[in-house]
Amino acid sequence: MNSLVDRIDALLPQTQCEQCGYHGCRPYAQAMADNQASINRCPPGGAEGIERLAALLGRPALPLDPEHGVEKPRQLARIVEADCIGCTKCIQVCPVDAIVGAAKLMHTVIADDCTGCELCVPACPVDCIALLPMPEAQIDLPHADKARAHFQRREARLEGLRTRRDAELVARKAQLDSQTNPVLAALARARMKKDSSP
Repeated sequence: MNSLVDRIDALLPQTQCEQCGYHGCRPYAQAMADNQASINRCPPGGAEGIERLAALLGRPALPLDPEHGVEKPRQLARIVEADCIGCTKCIQVCPVDAIVGAAKLMHTVIADDCTGCELCVPACPVDCIALLPMPEAQIDLPHADKARAHFQRREARLEGLRTRRDAELVARKAQLDSQTNPVLAALARARMKKDSSP
């Protein structure tokens, strides 16, 4: 049987846009399950999403909290390729790895994977990301499930990179600590020689 958090998460649009104030849909679902967040903080879910959450949680339906955005049609990001400088800033912020490219090379958005989070727009230093209407067929449960899976894989990959980087830093520090700095060793020998001389 699915937990309450799973059932709440299943009702969220999985844009992973962070407009709710949480790092993705799952943490927001957890906060709602713990009764620490209201049900009206998801602009992509809109009034319909709020009604579904209210029914599930037995809470009154509230209007969308304007502090978290406004309800509007979902949109897809598209990179204007002629203007892209290949800075990778959009790739770094895309929560579902829907943008591909490499440093100093043109990037592109995998349209079917884009959730419409719009996080790439303010990240782009040359304003080369356009927003286009998202096809209705893309606003469905299979796309939400796929976006959730992409987000979870990205989070796991980034956590693995952080863990490896932290382990490498600890290993380097241990290596440096175990090696005697030749300058400090020479100074210590000179001090010892000076202290032992009559």
